[in-house]
Amino acid sequence: MSNEEFDLLDELYFVQDYTYLKQTLGWEDALLLDTLAVLHEQGWIKCLFDPDRECFGEIDIRTLGKDLLFLATKKGLLAHTTL
Repeated sequence: MSNEEFDLLDELYFVQDYTYLKQTLGWEDALLLDTLAVLHEQGWIKCLFDPDRECFGEIDIRTLGKDLLFLATKKGLLAHTTL
């Protein structure tokens, strides 16, 4: 797990939107969207349209990520805490 992946997962113990993540981490859009995409591909985060509606199936985070919410999955939390 990269330092960026670790830092991002650290912010996703609760549902967070893109703007919060960008402001908190201070990253450029490309880095944040790429890291979110990698975490999603690994099954470490899930994406939501709103707090009660999860995105299922394929989703292009690099294109739609700014409009989504994010939350660490159980698998992601385990990976984050076992390092």
